[in-house]
Amino acid sequence: MNTVRADPRFKAAFSSSPDWAKACAEILNGMGDLPAQANLGFIYATDVFADDLSSILTFLKTKTGLENWTGTVGIGIGANAANQLGRFSAVELYDEPGLCVMIGSFPSGTFQVFESGQAEMDEGIKLVVTGEGVESWLEQNSAYLGLIHGDPRHYDLPLQISSLSAGLETYLVGGLASSRGELPQIANHVTDCPLSGVFFNDSIPAITGLTQGCTPISPKRMITSADEQKIYTIDGRPALDVLKEDIGELLSRDLSKIGGYIFVGFPVEGSDSDDYLVRNLMSIDTSDGSLNITEEVMAGQPIFFCRRDNEAARKDLNRLLDDIRARLPRPPKAGLYYSCLGRGQVLFGPNSEELNVLRQEFGDMPLVGFYANGEVSHDRLYGYTGVLTLFY
Repeated sequence: MNTVRADPRFKAAFSSSPDWAKACAEILNGMGDLPAQANLGFIYATDVFADDLSSILTFLKTKTGLENWTGTVGIGIGANAANQLGRFSAVELYDEPGLCVMIGSFPSGTFQVFESGQAEMDEGIKLVVTGEGVESWLEQNSAYLGLIHGDPRHYDLPLQISSLSAGLETYLVGGLASSRGELPQIANHVTDCPLSGVFFNDSIPAITGLTQGCTPISPKRMITSADEQKIYTIDGRPALDVLKEDIGELLSRDLSKIGGYIFVGFPVEGSDSDDYLVRNLMSIDTSDGSLNITEEVMAGQPIFFCRRDNEAARKDLNRLLDDIRARLPRPPKAGLYYSCLGRGQVLFGPNSEELNVLRQEFGDMPLVGFYANGEVSHDRLYGYTGVLTLFY
């Protein structure tokens, strides 16, 4: 059931105060008056506040009167938002107290906060979505877009993400919580379920896109022998020999230098935009020439090597912005940005440079997000990417 289109209205603010209550107060001061008919809030906190997330949520619920909230924690957060004085800036906060909040006004009935659970069925364990009002909302609405947060401790999360997307025919965007401690999520209350977030129906105008942080350095090849996460041969040759050939003589002399620089890429089947998944190269076995990676693979699977590259990442982020600009029918009202922990300061440099690229494009448009342990776009879990979603 669709409703009449209306432009959502948003306000966003951030604080780096080490006291969670003061941080919340500064954020509300920075926002000033809330949007008219505000009804949904987004909360992202650095993991310094992981144990305080329930208190933060209760405080914001009490002060704003809003019942619907979503969010999670990250080792870093990012925002284009107001400080306590109402002055806008782009900010990335890592390894320190940090809190950013965005509050929006959406037409009634156009969204639904949810969390995931598991149900025992005749065919086995099945992923289900739960939460007050979820079942009736899904009966009346198509979940056109799903904003999700996930707990990376669940080994089958990629399968759960693809199942959720396929089961509800929903386009998913989001990220996995990142923390050196607890990994709480918010779905109107604090939860540690595998997935949580908010569904939007198709009356909410939104657009999304993905930017890569790595660039291919080799042609597409074929895995010819593998077992679980270990690749033995590529194109019929020892995988290590192929790796050395593709990364070049200089890097091959000292393979200890490729950690965090060279990665494995997998083309996304059916993609019309040369999309690919990036996975870590965990270890090398010189005795048999095999490679151990963070993904289960099989013979017959296409593969290539890629590198994390500052220049390529900046270029691709600008490519994403050009693409979104061409697709937007009017200026955006607000945004959500989920970027990888391997991007941000690590890839773009200090002084909030990644978020400032977005600020240069969108000015004082409210935007919040966090640095994730994996990013979600459509029905897949990515790495070293940035996922941008705009409401317009």
